[in-house]
Amino acid sequence: MSKKIFLCAISNISSGHCLEDCKFCTQSVKYGASIERFYHKPIEKIVKEAEAARERFAVGFCLVTAGKGLDDKTLRFVCEAAEAVKKEVPELNIIACNGTASLEQLRALKNSGVGSYNHNLETSENFYPQICSTHTWKERYETCENVKNAGLNLCTGGIFGLGESLEDRESMLNSIASLEPASVPLNFYHPNEALPLKDKTLPIEEALEMIRLARAILPNQRIMIAGGREITFGERDSEIFAAGANAIVIGDYLTTSGSDPMRDHRMIEEAGYEIAKECNEH
Repeated sequence: MSKKIFLCAISNISSGHCLEDCKFCTQSVKYGASIERFYHKPIEKIVKEAEAARERFAVGFCLVTAGKGLDDKTLRFVCEAAEAVKKEVPELNIIACNGTASLEQLRALKNSGVGSYNHNLETSENFYPQICSTHTWKERYETCENVKNAGLNLCTGGIFGLGESLEDRESMLNSIASLEPASVPLNFYHPNEALPLKDKTLPIEEALEMIRLARAILPNQRIMIAGGREITFGERDSEIFAAGANAIVIGDYLTTSGSDPMRDHRMIEEAGYEIAKECNEH
C-alpha cells in the first residue's frame, strides 16, 4: 500500500435541526443534545474554512448539512457554497454530504463543482432498524447508487460501536464493497449523554481489527478514519495506518472537536508516512 496519507476537512454548514431519530447523532432535535444549531453558515465563512483546510494540506473539503435529505432550498445553498469554494480554492475536491438525494439533485451538485458525494450506510441492513426508525437502510443504499449514476465519486462508510455484532460489521462492509466507492469513511461511536445509545468507546485493539477487516474487504478503496479517532485511539492513532487506513479527517467534526492539524501532520510524518498534496496522487 502507498505510504501517502490523504487529509480531508469537514464544514458543518447547516447544523442541529434534523427531524430523523438516528440514535447515534447529536444533530437530531429529538435528543436535545447541547450543540450549536443554525440553518445556513455564511458563504464567506465557508470559503475561509476551505482556504484554511487547504493550507493544512487537506485535499478534500466536505460540505455537510443536517436533515434527512435535500430540498430545493438546501440544494441551492449547497450549490452556492460549492461554487464559491471552487472559485477560491480550485484544487480542493469538494464533497457534499446532504442526506438522501435524487439523481437530478446530484447532477445539479456536480454542475456546481462538487466532485464527490458522501452518504454512509452507517451499519448493516439487518441492524439498521435498531438505530433509526424514520427512514430505511434501503433509502441510503439507493442514494449511493444515484451518486454513481450521476457521475460523482461515491464516499460511503459507517460507524462501529453502536451495539452491532461482528456479523453486522462484516455485512455493512460487504454492502459498501458492492457499491465500489472511491473512499470509505470509518467512524467510531462518540458517546454523548443526550443520546439513547449507552455503548462505550470501542477498545483500541478491537477498533484496529475493524480497520484490518475493512481493508481486507475493500482492498482498493481509500479508507478514511473519521469521527471518534481521537477518543478511540488517543496517542496510538498512528497505528491506524499499519492496520490499513490511508486517509484521515483533520480539524473538527460536525459537533465534536478534533485534534490540532499540526499535531496530525507530525504524527503522520513520525510514523514514516507522507502527506498527499493532491487528491489524485497514488
